[in-house]
Amino acid sequence: MARDGDAIETKTTCPYCGVGCGVTAIVDAQENVSVAGDETHPANFGKLCSKGSALAETLGLHNRLLYPQMDGKSATWDAALDRIANTFSDVIAEHGPDAVAFYVSGQLLTEDYYVANKFMKGYIGSGNIDTNSRLCMASSVVGHKRAFGADIVPGSYEDLELADLLILTGSNLAWCHPILYQRIIAAKALRPEMKIVVIDPRETASCDLADLHLPLAPGSDVALFQGLFKFLDENGFSDSEFVKSYTEDYAKVQKTAQSHDLAFTAKATGLSRDLLQSFYNLFAFTPKTVTVYSQGVNQAKDGTDKVNTIINCHLLTGRIGKPGAGPFSVTGQPNAMGGREVGGLSNQLASHMDIENPKHRDLVKRFWNAPALADTPGLKAVDLFEAMHDGKIKAVWIMATNPVDSMPNADRVKAALGKCDLVIVSDIYADTDTVACADIVLPSTGWGEKDGTVTNSERRISRQRAFQNPPGQTRHDWQQFCDVAKRMGFDTGFDFENPADIFKEYAGLCAFENWGSRDLDLAGLAGLTEDEYENLTPVQWPVNTANPNGLERFFEAGRYYTKSKKANFVAPAKAAQPAKSGKYPLILNTGRIRDQWHTMTRTGRSVRLSQHICEPFAEFHPDDAAPLGLENADIAVLENQFGKMHARVKVTPAQRRGSVFAPMHFTDGFASLGRADALTHPVVDPISGQPALKSTPCRASKLDMKWYGFAVLAADIFEDFMPPEAACYWAKARINSGLRIEMAGLEELDNPLELFKALTGNPDGADFLDMISPGGGQSRFACLNAGRVAALLYLDISPVAVSREWACSQLGSAPAGAQRHRLLAGRPGADMPDKGAIICSCMNVGVNDIRSAVRAGCASVDAVGEATTAGTNCGSCMPEIRNILKEMQLVIA
Repeated sequence: MARDGDAIETKTTCPYCGVGCGVTAIVDAQENVSVAGDETHPANFGKLCSKGSALAETLGLHNRLLYPQMDGKSATWDAALDRIANTFSDVIAEHGPDAVAFYVSGQLLTEDYYVANKFMKGYIGSGNIDTNSRLCMASSVVGHKRAFGADIVPGSYEDLELADLLILTGSNLAWCHPILYQRIIAAKALRPEMKIVVIDPRETASCDLADLHLPLAPGSDVALFQGLFKFLDENGFSDSEFVKSYTEDYAKVQKTAQSHDLAFTAKATGLSRDLLQSFYNLFAFTPKTVTVYSQGVNQAKDGTDKVNTIINCHLLTGRIGKPGAGPFSVTGQPNAMGGREVGGLSNQLASHMDIENPKHRDLVKRFWNAPALADTPGLKAVDLFEAMHDGKIKAVWIMATNPVDSMPNADRVKAALGKCDLVIVSDIYADTDTVACADIVLPSTGWGEKDGTVTNSERRISRQRAFQNPPGQTRHDWQQFCDVAKRMGFDTGFDFENPADIFKEYAGLCAFENWGSRDLDLAGLAGLTEDEYENLTPVQWPVNTANPNGLERFFEAGRYYTKSKKANFVAPAKAAQPAKSGKYPLILNTGRIRDQWHTMTRTGRSVRLSQHICEPFAEFHPDDAAPLGLENADIAVLENQFGKMHARVKVTPAQRRGSVFAPMHFTDGFASLGRADALTHPVVDPISGQPALKSTPCRASKLDMKWYGFAVLAADIFEDFMPPEAACYWAKARINSGLRIEMAGLEELDNPLELFKALTGNPDGADFLDMISPGGGQSRFACLNAGRVAALLYLDISPVAVSREWACSQLGSAPAGAQRHRLLAGRPGADMPDKGAIICSCMNVGVNDIRSAVRAGCASVDAVGEATTAGTNCGSCMPEIRNILKEMQLVIA
């Protein structure tokens, strides 16, 4: 923490993706908060993406949980904690420890996670603590452990810059990990000969930088990498000395790959032989190769095998443990790695030890002095909620996550919570769909108020520091667990006074009887004082006598953590692609969009982050859209046996035929039937338990809307606004001083003016303007209160064509003369600027700004940036800018 004049600067860490960017939070004398990138942090060197740049905009007390609630009423902490402790004790006494469960999150800090795991596995005596990291990284954990004997990401971010060939598979890095993507852009600019391959069924924003894009069939990754293995093995590209000296079970994989010749692999993946050959040649002739993978690999019913087939190719060629070479798993959450380290998954113990290993259980039991250490794995996420649905779990504590929206078959998860005797939810906001299911709601501290550590995708431990006081009666998550544990009689194990105490114990467990036998060794941090903990700088584990400053890269000496100390080749099971049928002919692929995070509880509070994409959408290939009668901006329904969602249609050849993409972010608080995970099937990888969220069979059809609407509305309370009953489709997003609403309905509107007045609340003395077409198909309305624009509504029988950004900017303005009539036209006059749809959220640059720059002679992304500032902050909009350039240049030509 440093003081700059009247402002106080605090170095902390971003709470979003697994890149783990350093953030400097600045609090001025009036307690206003601003953020900047920490130029000293080795993950981002001062850069922040659009989400990180907008962190200050997500702070504030609006809609915060500030006091405990029981059964919908305010309660004291003592009453709430007593009820939790008594209920847990009674349930355990009657039904055993496996009748209770915790479901936690990669949003927790390592210290929170550690206490939760110790409480459940060491003192309650059950393995029933799982985490939403099960949904994103569990298959990587298993893949690492099968190959290396431990859950280790071998390399560091620098390897992505040093590689001569970078493969992005199942990873839209440009949108999901933008700062890493920017580091790669910079590396390629310095070394244009560097090659980048993107493997993804969709042509994503990451393809903007690609030398080669492989739009493989969904679920065919195993076949692709088995084919690569066979090609490398049979054409003399293996490192036979490395394979002999440092690996085992090569022959097993060689046998399973025998059938994967070029013809077989082309058929299995849907890729041409020429495209496959180009990829195989690039890999074969480029020793410095890094393969980056993420949810597109992990979220599959054979995700673990996908991970291991990637690792197999690196082991075969000896491309691991070397600068610029190795498999690299990037995590989706800020502390997914930290949660894995302290046993957040139900089949783990803390400090990378295994619950099924008797020696590890004995070690942890002695270190913790645990009265009832669990000796079998607990239920994994999908099974945990299914057991709740069946009445086997009687009490559950959910912390820092929103499973009613993020779990597969989400409606069944909601129903399971309804059947559970006691549901406790610890969160920071009052309006999540999961909080609505809780019997007890506990107010937690959030980013800026919490204090502890997180571990990013390259094993780097960073401090997340508080720079604001906890508001109201909020408490830290670790404190909540400790308070209940003590009430259940477990005083001695939970007498922590601060996060430094917890971290010291955790580091001590990592070092306990380790002697180099376990990968996760924090002996060098086990004796930190409170001041040393406070001033801890980012460091990659292990930190011990051999590596006092951390370790950048594992396996350089060829020593692994298996019994033989050699890496294991792992033969995959027979792969099965997603099964489409006549009833459900499309494959639904879910994922993230650029400016939103998880279920939008935080990013949805930012006006800036709601400008780019602000409603659920579904991407269709033109060949799939045409037979369904779907065109851009229509409303479609996606459905299957699990549920349905409504989404705005986007038709694009970037989508693979037979597939449809929808974002996973939207909840009941932001859209009607916008929850994509209401459709996703609960099929899981049989080893990791990770759900197959990328490959759900579904069908689509057009909703025959009789009217479409777009409105802007001054509203003090975003959450309290509900669209009219006539709108079967709606989506809302924040704008300055109000909100914007997309609407559509299946029944014709009898009186559009009455609908508009209902939206506005029909304030006394308001001035209403209207314009209704002779046929009644198009209606435009404006409401001016005290001369200022309070609301606008545009209705049409087809998707409304107005300048949305301009209309939003008119809220609160005081138009006069002809300007009042322009409100009804829905666009500015020729003499007024119109940004158009926002492309660059960081710098608030619209598509029309960019087009004007191109028409003025800007012929490159850099030139557009100089003229408009678009793309000059985080750069995640650069692919869209380049697409606009291409389109404009084609038109101009």
